[in-house]
This record gives sequence, structure tokens and C-alpha cells, in this order.
Amino acid sequence: MSETLLLILALAIVAGIAVIIVLLLRPRSAAPDAAAAQRVAELTATVRTMGQMLASAQSQLQQNVNQRLDAVTQNLGESMKTSTKNTTEHLQQLHARLAVIDSAQKNITELATQVNSLQAVLANKQSRGAFGQGQLEAIIADILPKGAFEFQYTLSNKLRPDCAIFMPESGPLIIDAKFPLEAMTAYREAASDDERRQAMARVKQDLTKHIGDIARYMIPGETQDIALMFIPSESIYADLHERFDDVVQRAHRARVMIVSPTLLVMAIQVIKQVRKDAQMREAADQIRDEVGHMLKDVGLLGDRVRKLQGHFAQTGKDVDDILTSTGRIEKRAAKIEELDFEGEPPGAEIIPAPMRKLEAGE
Repeated sequence: MSETLLLILALAIVAGIAVIIVLLLRPRSAAPDAAAAQRVAELTATVRTMGQMLASAQSQLQQNVNQRLDAVTQNLGESMKTSTKNTTEHLQQLHARLAVIDSAQKNITELATQVNSLQAVLANKQSRGAFGQGQLEAIIADILPKGAFEFQYTLSNKLRPDCAIFMPESGPLIIDAKFPLEAMTAYREAASDDERRQAMARVKQDLTKHIGDIARYMIPGETQDIALMFIPSESIYADLHERFDDVVQRAHRARVMIVSPTLLVMAIQVIKQVRKDAQMREAADQIRDEVGHMLKDVGLLGDRVRKLQGHFAQTGKDVDDILTSTGRIEKRAAKIEELDFEGEPPGAEIIPAPMRKLEAGE
């Protein structure tokens, strides 16, 4: 609205100036025209008034523009501060998340290194065998006490299984670790039916050889009539029972039980309990003697308690007698204090008053 008014005033001033110029350039008559002079004067006054209005409007316009510029500058500054603060907070959060991502990436890198190391260990047949034997030894040593087992135990036929657990009143239980990783990996990674058949045949061949090797450890009259084949992988154990049931049945017929780490822990726990029960049976005579001594001590304790109870009863009776005598004394003291000697029972024992010698002059 102010810009429109200012434009109208500017056009009016320009028109007035044009009229004045036209009047000034018009040829003058010989005699001055009073009416024209008066018009020029009025027009000049009008132009001057319009100039003042234009100046005032320009000043107001300048003031409004400055106010709006100040408001825009202030809003822009606050907006810049808010944006800077938000940007800083977002950058800090981003930095924290990047730190977490860096830490996770470091852990992933370390895990990948460990996995590569494990793959390198499992790729070698001897290293893989040492890995399975180490896991077997860790499980047994954590559950059974020392002396209940022996690693690399030598049998009478000079064979040495990975572990022999000594059972009570019978021969040792033989456990041997086998890890058919290469054949199972080939079976899992088979891309065609021919490769899968070849890998399946290899798995069966390897397991049949392992079953035969462990069966040689069982000696009639020397060891248990069953042995355990330890597979140090739950996934391989599950695949064997799911896809190679004929091999598992062949192992059962050969009295070789295939166990995973979880089943081995359960079996060792059962063996531990069996050994404990056998030790309890062996120590039955000693336990019976100890129980007899304990019963004797309990009898003596009962006698002493009854004797102490008699002492307590006598002590209670004595305390009651003392309280009775104390009550009588209190009653007589009250009568003496009140000089009330009536009703004294006849034959009451009178305690003689102490005699005092008379002194000279009395």
C-alpha cells in the first residue's frame, strides 16, 4: 500500500513539473496575466506540498523497510543458531554411531580372523584330530575327578584310545574322538546329484572305517562291551542321524555309540553318579560303623540332657521354697511394722531378743 501511494505521488509530482515547464516555455503576452500567475503560484504550492508528502512517504517507506530488514535479520540469525545447534547435535550423534560402527567392524574383523584361523586348523587332518581330542579332554576333565580316567590309555593289544574311563567293578569305558569334516563339507557343498552321491559314499566309507577302528578297542573281559565315538560338532552329529541312518545303525550293531558334545556331557554325568553309588556301596561298612558311633553319641547326649533337666527341676523347687520363705518373712515384717500380733499361732517359735548388759548409772 505504501509503495502504491509513493508511486502515485511521484507521478503527480512529475505531472506538476511538466505543467510548470509548459507554462514557463509558453510565450509571454505583453501584459502580465494575473490569473495565470495565481495558477502558477497555486500549482507551485501544490507541487511543494506533494514533494513534502513524497519525502514523508519515502521516509516512512525507508523506516518500514529497515524494520522489516531487522526482523528478517533477527529471524535469520535465530534460524541459523537453531540450525547450527541441530547440526552440531546430529554430527555428535553421527560421530557416536560411527564409533559404534567402528567398534563393531573391529570385532567383526577379529571374528573373521578367528574364523579363518579355525578354518586353517580344521583344514589340516592332524590339527582337526587334535581339536576334537582337546574338546573331549576338556569335557571329561571338567566333570570327573582325577584318577577316574586316563587319556591315551594303553590296552593289552597295544592300542591307545583317546580316553578310558574307569568303571567300578568292571573294565574301562573307551571313548575316541572322530571328526569327519571333509566328507561332510563335500556332501553339503555338492552342486549336482553325482557330486552328492560321491560325497555320500565318502561319508559312509569314512564313518565305517572309524567304527571299525573304535571296535578294535573293545577287548572282551578287559573293557566295557560298548564304546563311544565322540563327534565334536552338533551340526555334523545331527546330519549323520538325519541323512545317514544306515551308518548309525551299523555303529549300533558294532556296539559303538555316536555322541555329540551335549550327549557326551550327559553320559559323563551318569558315569559320575554310577561311580559315586559304587563308592557308597564300598563304604557301606564304614558308614554303618560311623552311624553306630553317632547313635551312641546321641544316647549319651540324651542322658546328659535328662540329667540337666533334673538339675533344672531341683533348682526350680529350691527357688519356689526360697520364694515361700521370703513371702512369710514379708508378712511378719508387715505385722511388726503395724504392731499387729493378734492371731499369732500357738507354739510359734519365738526368737529370744539379744540381752544387753546394763551399764553403770542405769
